[in-house]
Amino acid sequence: MTTISPHPSTPADTAPAGRVLALCGGVGGAKLALGLQSVVAPGQLTLAVNTGDDFEFLGLHISPDLDTVLYTLAGLNDTARGWGRADETWNFMATLRELGAEDWFSLGDRDLAVHLERTRRLRAGETLTDVMGDLARRTGVNARLLPMTDSPLRTVVHTPAGELPFQHYFVKHRCEPVVTGISFAGASQAVANPALRQALADPGLTAIVVCPSNPFLSIDPILSVRGLRAALQDSMAPIVVVSPLVGGQAVKGPTAKIMGELGLDVNSQGIAEHYAGLIDGMVIDTSDAADAAGLGIPVHVTRTLMRSTEDKCSLAREVLAFAASMRLPSRTEAPGASLCKEVR
Repeated sequence: MTTISPHPSTPADTAPAGRVLALCGGVGGAKLALGLQSVVAPGQLTLAVNTGDDFEFLGLHISPDLDTVLYTLAGLNDTARGWGRADETWNFMATLRELGAEDWFSLGDRDLAVHLERTRRLRAGETLTDVMGDLARRTGVNARLLPMTDSPLRTVVHTPAGELPFQHYFVKHRCEPVVTGISFAGASQAVANPALRQALADPGLTAIVVCPSNPFLSIDPILSVRGLRAALQDSMAPIVVVSPLVGGQAVKGPTAKIMGELGLDVNSQGIAEHYAGLIDGMVIDTSDAADAAGLGIPVHVTRTLMRSTEDKCSLAREVLAFAASMRLPSRTEAPGASLCKEVR
């Protein structure tokens, strides 16, 4: 089944009622998450957010993807820069440089307060889920913001020169090293967030949306958590992925670069194959419409580039309407489905 939105700029009908779960990483995923928050009834949206990017810097627990989603949904994000908080100041970083301290990862003054408070509360014994839930409430976010796990799990990027912690690859080295593989330290011991497992088992769940985040660096860490992929496959809700590619290129970030370096097709087919055995349908951009016929799964073709708030809301409505239109097939483990555990 292939559906094409004839008027991509026109919002789809009102999103169907029911609870929705979305898997997302940082900037790209947060855009659709904002659209979903806008069209799903308050309290009915749960977001499972990647924590494989988390790391310790200057003694602080940093959660980049969680914070990006938090700031975006709270309307606090810097839309021009694409990350961090709006109206940010940088006195802390300027003083660090004066002192000759490590400064390759930028922390704004407003952002710093979140890292300090999170670190304090984690050391006092609270879980990351509890801390982020409270921060979401205090900033007016009406979606449920869940780390995929409260256990330590870290993305490791393999390069010809050796292994790199994710933030060293992504920020310190600006994604320049060739990627030969990706693994997730701690995944086999990590315990899935109980609230996420509960959401997946909820009979009122009407759709599971995989946001247009990097499949390898943002979504695979979520899927690598012990038992989560199986719980997704056991869910009775349709699973729809929104392709992160537009015209065969990534809107932002190294998705296309990594796909090429790992020898994968840099197109809709490559994305569909990566999620084989998990997803029931796929949403692709109008510029990739020619790919639809060969994907072997239901496809919805529309404009997926989200520049405005209306773009985000319109895409969210279309994704949910597409999910509601599906008959749920039986999911089977397919070749390539194990890529979420380790890509080599």
